Amino acid sequence: MTPREAFAEQAQACRKLGSPLTAAVCDLMAEHLAPADGAVAQRVLDWPGDPRGTATALPLRLAGGLHRLVLDGAAPDLAAEYATGAVQWGTLRAALRDHEAALLKMLDSPPQTNEVARSGALVPAAHFALGQLDRPLRLAIMELGASAGLNLGWPRFRVAPVGSAAAYGPPDAPVVLRPEWQGDAPPPQPIEVVSAAGVDLNPVRDPENLLAYCWADQPERMARLRAAADEARARPPQIAQADAGQWLQDQLAVPAEPGALRLVQHSIAWQYFAPATRDRALAALETAGLSAGPDTPLAHLSMEADGQPDGAALRLRLWDGAVRQWHLARVDFHGRWVRRQPIEEAA
Repeated sequence: MTPREAFAEQAQACRKLGSPLTAAVCDLMAEHLAPADGAVAQRVLDWPGDPRGTATALPLRLAGGLHRLVLDGAAPDLAAEYATGAVQWGTLRAALRDHEAALLKMLDSPPQTNEVARSGALVPAAHFALGQLDRPLRLAIMELGASAGLNLGWPRFRVAPVGSAAAYGPPDAPVVLRPEWQGDAPPPQPIEVVSAAGVDLNPVRDPENLLAYCWADQPERMARLRAAADEARARPPQIAQADAGQWLQDQLAVPAEPGALRLVQHSIAWQYFAPATRDRALAALETAGLSAGPDTPLAHLSMEADGQPDGAALRLRLWDGAVRQWHLARVDFHGRWVRRQPIEEAA
């Protein structure tokens, strides 16, 4: 796929995900971008990797860079058009030329949205995992591709699915998630966290970058992200800068604490890991699973793209002396809806 085709494909995805502004930006890039538009354009058009959103996510890297200019007040003409939702190619072209250094820097790294609404699916799934055990256990949470670590704070979030009587988390939580819900919701379980840590090759230390990758015409999403970032500032998450596979191998090599479920989670991160990283992470899980038992269980919870057009797959694998595996639900990539239909699969 060429970069132009990737921008056109991303435009369609943005429309489906409720961002006509970002779709318009991608459409204009697909139609007009030319080498004469400067160093940013040349780098984009000569992109060496797979530019699709499910690979290196080139369109989202550039869209994030442009939004960062707006948030920083560096491109007032662009900001004015973003405020109206009617962006013009001439304004985009000027931004590409006038802010080459900032945009080239944003192209260096994949998007890190740290989409908090994904916890609207992860939280019920964690309660489901705890409900499969023969007695209440505490939680040791580990997150791969944790970005800024916002989703490590899900035990302090309130999840109140629309269409379900179930609710999870404290009623006075600073972050409230209300995904549209189909299907039965798992019963809430007691939550006691003994540890929560994550890993990322490039941990996000600057919340403005997270806001940059959040689409400008989705104010509720922006507000939710700001609230989660404020919570993370008050209780900074532990995020290591390392390869996720090696980090997980090291974490799981430490003897499990009795009475705690080790929960390894990741959401829309797996596609960005190198093949060797994925292989090492899976091997670490399989090795640790061999020694897991009823008092030292291990769970692998993933919300990842699986090639299907209707969102991401939410899956759980659980080791507690036996090995069980479920396809729990399909989930909107941004956590707007959850279609839950747990199906136990062959492990």
